[in-house]
Amino acid sequence: MVALVAIVAVLLIVISAVQTLKIAELWAINKGKVIYEVTKKQNKTQALLMLVFLVAYFAFFAWQVWKWGDLMLPVSASEHGVITDRLLNITYAFIIPVFVITHIFLFWFAYKYAYNSNRKAVFFSHSNKLELIWTIIPSIALTVLILFGLSSWNEIMTPVDSEKEHVLIEVQAQQFSWNARYAGTDGKLGRAGVEFIEGVNAMGVDIKDENSKDDKIVRGEIHLPVGVPVQFVFRSIDVIHSAYMPHFRAQMNCVPGVKTQFNFVPTITTEDMKKITNNEDFNYILLCNKICGAAHYNMQMDIIVESKEDYEKWLAEQKQFAEN
Repeated sequence: MVALVAIVAVLLIVISAVQTLKIAELWAINKGKVIYEVTKKQNKTQALLMLVFLVAYFAFFAWQVWKWGDLMLPVSASEHGVITDRLLNITYAFIIPVFVITHIFLFWFAYKYAYNSNRKAVFFSHSNKLELIWTIIPSIALTVLILFGLSSWNEIMTPVDSEKEHVLIEVQAQQFSWNARYAGTDGKLGRAGVEFIEGVNAMGVDIKDENSKDDKIVRGEIHLPVGVPVQFVFRSIDVIHSAYMPHFRAQMNCVPGVKTQFNFVPTITTEDMKKITNNEDFNYILLCNKICGAAHYNMQMDIIVESKEDYEKWLAEQKQFAEN
């Protein structure tokens, strides 16, 4: 906290100094005075400072990686998350070298080609060779990334086959909490909508729909069986929210009046992830990743990943909608 206050104080001092210099410059211009004329020595100094900034810039970049690198997310806890992380690493492999090379060129050229009264800049209006280079190379790189990403996207967006073993969960977003509903033994979710919200029926489940009677509504946390596909269905009853499960590399907008979906297969139980992260307090969480109002920060729900046996035992303890 002290460091943050110090940084803010330094920034305010710098801003104040810059504004003072601007006022002095405007005053001098108004009086018809010449502020200064850039000398050859000053020009050379500025060019050298460009190289100093280049070194400092990359040193700061390396320090951030060293300082904050361990705060990145742990290993992915879903099957498709592994692919997502691989795509991210491939993206890094493309952009980090480009980032480094272009900045080296930028500041080196600023030094090498600093103003010289004995040298005249060369001007040319067009180069087909350069146009081809900076068009074709980025296009190839983007094509690889997009095709890789689309294949993963199609996999998680294609609904799980109803004949295949899976868990069907509806997640409802509202300011500022989550509600969840599991399909019952019939494997189907009953109809629901804002028009059915009344009293304790916060999810707006249609009590007249036969498929609703064995649904199970849970609050506070959701449970998932490890190694079993989970089909999520999302909706919102007020504003746009975004269901974000960072450890599973999954996110989907929750839109009023529209159902959205995705699926994934959990691969690491909560207990195993506690060992991986060496954190006994670790828990998977469902967050809202869309600023949805004043208490947006508080909109989260715990996710428990456990063995199939433990999951079935927990689910059996939950009341059916008809019993509420």
